[in-house]
Amino acid sequence: MNVRRLIPTAALATATVLGVTALSGCSSDAADKNNEGKLDVVASFYPMEFLAKEIGGDDVEVTTLTEPGQEPHDLEISAKQTAQLENADAALFLKGLQPSVDEAIGQSGIKTKIDAASLTSLEKHGNEVGGSTDKHAEHDEHGSEGEHGHEDEHGHEGEESHEGHTHETPGGKDPHIWLDPVRYAEVAEGVGKAFAKADPDHKATYEKNTAALVKKLKGLDTDFKNGLKNTASKAKVFITTHAAFGYLAERYGLTEEAISGLDPESEPSANRVKDLQEMAKADDVTTVFYETLVSDKTAKTLAKDAKLKTDVLDPVEGITEKSRGDDYIEVMRSNLAALQKSLGAK
Repeated sequence: MNVRRLIPTAALATATVLGVTALSGCSSDAADKNNEGKLDVVASFYPMEFLAKEIGGDDVEVTTLTEPGQEPHDLEISAKQTAQLENADAALFLKGLQPSVDEAIGQSGIKTKIDAASLTSLEKHGNEVGGSTDKHAEHDEHGSEGEHGHEDEHGHEGEESHEGHTHETPGGKDPHIWLDPVRYAEVAEGVGKAFAKADPDHKATYEKNTAALVKKLKGLDTDFKNGLKNTASKAKVFITTHAAFGYLAERYGLTEEAISGLDPESEPSANRVKDLQEMAKADDVTTVFYETLVSDKTAKTLAKDAKLKTDVLDPVEGITEKSRGDDYIEVMRSNLAALQKSLGAK
């Protein structure tokens, strides 16, 4: 599995045991439901909303804290949303991605708190941002030192170098787990168990819906594996706006080079931009990918200066009219198509 020359050899991440974070008072008793008999669930942003709706089906009422088109990293909880949390049966969130959400849920009296970050393994990404003066020193005929070294299925771990970065899970780990279909499926299984515990009357439905979603995600995983196995690009490097695709890159043997760190609003250094221009030439990079929810100015400037194409690689943090698909599965398949085109998939 590829490890960039700018990222030092990393320690393997320790897989966490699947678990559900719940408030004291949460028990196997049925949760209080709304007037329609549905389980009220507050989801922090789109990937959590997608899970809640797919798994809960007609037996849940889902409210989302992050509006479509809103950059989730920047969300600040309003008084109205705080009240929504207090009146909900369950909250589904990803600790570390949205600090204001973490604080509001932590202080709320909500019965069931489900932290997606606790349901799978997390790693550190984004260390390459900030650049290096000897990036080519360890370059071998395959690309970079450690590219073909020992890695488990979860890849590598690196230190985040962006000063002042706040959008990370505890320990500085990357929260973008939903962009790896395998990890996302692990989270889905944990969410299904949490719903069944909070609302045992509909346990069978939650189990059935969870199994169906996991099957879809396994199919998506297979498509990515097959679709990116053989490419014209030997190094399999792609450049993105911010370091959201570390898990996806590791899963499918690719190498992400991000303009900014884990925080999409962070500004790259001049050295970082220069490094990316040189890397693009050395590794036959064809495309600089940008996103729909953050500014594309830096990505397009880099592409123009390096004479590269641009395209969208969507971190699926929200679905809008600009999204290339109506839901997570469709947008991820569009991402696959974009990567295949960029890397010259055969």
